[in-house]
Amino acid sequence: MSMRIAGIAVLAFALAGGAALQPARAAGAETKCHMTFNTSGWAVIYKHINGSGTVRCDDGTSTKVRIHIRGAGLTAGKYSIENGKGEFTKLQNIGEIYGTYVTAGANAGVVKSGEALAMTKGQVSLAVSGTGRGFNLGVDVSGFEILKAK
Repeated sequence: MSMRIAGIAVLAFALAGGAALQPARAAGAETKCHMTFNTSGWAVIYKHINGSGTVRCDDGTSTKVRIHIRGAGLTAGKYSIENGKGEFTKLQNIGEIYGTYVTAGANAGVVKSGEALAMTKGQVSLAVSGTGRGFNLGVDVSGFEILKAK
């Protein structure tokens, strides 16, 4: 089991390092965007979490979003995150938020737990944090997908 945890940790560091090697963006008008969200779901080897939120940017744009988190690893639990917060790197426009961000991590909690993740999608990075309810234990590699709300 420790070899698998070490392998996932190496993958997480590799993903973070890959994001650091991305080419610099062209200079232009950039905006800072923030997200508030709620999610709930479960995990038994496979992680399945859904949620919704709102993204607001400093340039005055905003949009409602859906969130899907799917992953796999040595993980189990049932939990929710309420009043989660996310911060994107500076963006050219709000349309850059959509897509799947890659994340790997370890988590543990009972009743109330906190979670903080940093993830990347090409040149865009997202840091999220929130307080959860439920129980969870494990390590996993996940995709954090942001879609337009219907």
